[in-house]
Amino acid sequence: MAHSLFAPSFAANSGEDKMLDRTDRSGVAHLTMNNPQTLNALSDQMIADVSQNLTEIAADKTIRAVIISGAGKAFCAGHNLREIADKRQSPDGGSVALKALFDRCANMMQQIRTLPQPVIAQVHGIATAAGAQLVATCDMAVAAEGTRFGVNGVNIGLFCSTPMVALSRNIPRKKAFEMLTTGQFIPASEAVDVGLINKVVPEADLAEHTRALAELVASKLGSAVKIGKEAFYNQIEMQVDDAYAYTGDVMVQNMSNADTVEGINAFIEKRDPNWPSQDK
Repeated sequence: MAHSLFAPSFAANSGEDKMLDRTDRSGVAHLTMNNPQTLNALSDQMIADVSQNLTEIAADKTIRAVIISGAGKAFCAGHNLREIADKRQSPDGGSVALKALFDRCANMMQQIRTLPQPVIAQVHGIATAAGAQLVATCDMAVAAEGTRFGVNGVNIGLFCSTPMVALSRNIPRKKAFEMLTTGQFIPASEAVDVGLINKVVPEADLAEHTRALAELVASKLGSAVKIGKEAFYNQIEMQVDDAYAYTGDVMVQNMSNADTVEGINAFIEKRDPNWPSQDK
């Protein structure tokens, strides 16, 4: 049975519930999209809440990894079709309001890429359209067995052009094009094979496995991971010669870090590193 692109049949959030929940523990910030009535659709408010939290997290050196998950029966069903229909009621047919919405969403996605901390998607149920874009944008993703992924806007005559940006940079182009033009879902087992997600785990163990991965990342030297994440995305778009020249400079920069020097000395001396500045 095919799921819809967005969540057109659900009422808007009443405002009584928080749109986004955040908990911090052991160097990990966990953001939970909390609007299950719309399958955690990326409404204006959801985008604003995620963006605001990412801004705060970026400045918080005690946070060294981030998890994004969804409450209820699905991770994220993309944009809210009801909200989009409302925006189309303006005299210009909604072109200005809709462009602003998609720009805000793109900016939020790019915040994830530029965030100093790695971001892990914890995915269950479905991730469709901009929800699949969110998974593709996160640095890593863990999915529950039975999760399905799709960019199925074409089924209602709306090509998933913005989700295509992240999707086509994660998976082979022919598979991305097939998903975009057929609107068909792929299961988690195929998503891991094509590189959209890192691993598939039993649904009952999803939170545990995602938390373990996040805490493993958070146990590393935050300043080194920050340098590495930025370099990873910069070099991947360069020619090989330029990438080596650039990353050589990054290695030199990293080696000048006092905590890195301490880490190297600790390895040589066969002891644990003393990183007093880790949480500062």
